[in-house]
Formats: sequence, C-alpha cells, structure tokens
Amino acid sequence: MTEPMFLALTALLDEPRHGYGIVQEVDRLSEGRVQLKIGSLYGVLDRLAADGLVELDHEEAHSGRLRRYYRITDTGEEALATELARLNGTLQIAAQRLETRQRGSAGRPLIAGGSA
Repeated sequence: MTEPMFLALTALLDEPRHGYGIVQEVDRLSEGRVQLKIGSLYGVLDRLAADGLVELDHEEAHSGRLRRYYRITDTGEEALATELARLNGTLQIAAQRLETRQRGSAGRPLIAGGSA
C-alpha cells in the first residue's frame, strides 16, 4: 500500500469526505509532508474503490458542481489495520537495529571516510 493510499484511508476513518476534503486531511495528517494533487487523488481513490477499500457514500451539488463523498469500507478498515501492523513491525526492527548500532559504536573511533 502506498503512503497516499494509507493516508487517504486514514482520512476517511472518522467521516466520509469529498476529494478536496481528503486532500486537506492528508495534508494535515502528514503535517504537510504529503501533498496530494486532485488528479493523483482520484487515481488513488479509483484504485482503492477497485480493491473494495472505499466506496461512494453520497453526492451533493455545491456551487453548480457535483461533490462525491467517499467512505472507507469494512474491508478498507481491515486493510488499513493490516498495513499499520506491518509498518509497526518494520519500525520496531529499525529502532532495535539503530539502538544496537548506537550502543555498539559508542566510544569506537571513526574510520576514514566518516563511518564508524
């Protein structure tokens, strides 16, 4: 699962949102690090919908345009939980290895080239 897909699903956990609402929530959730453009967002939503992870909640007219609101499905919630568990496992492994390296390299002289 790509990070934009992960964040789009996360954005839909609390309520259905229209496209621009998802873009804004992804920006907020990622603290501005991930900025989805509307064009790429609809590619993400199409993929999520094709996989049964999101679905159309409702449509409403706004300023002469039709806004489509999407919601996460039960399958989408399960996929998000699975991805979260995978990411947590990866983070734990990386944190353990970093801690081991930092403990092991304490007091060792630097080797030429700047590595320990």
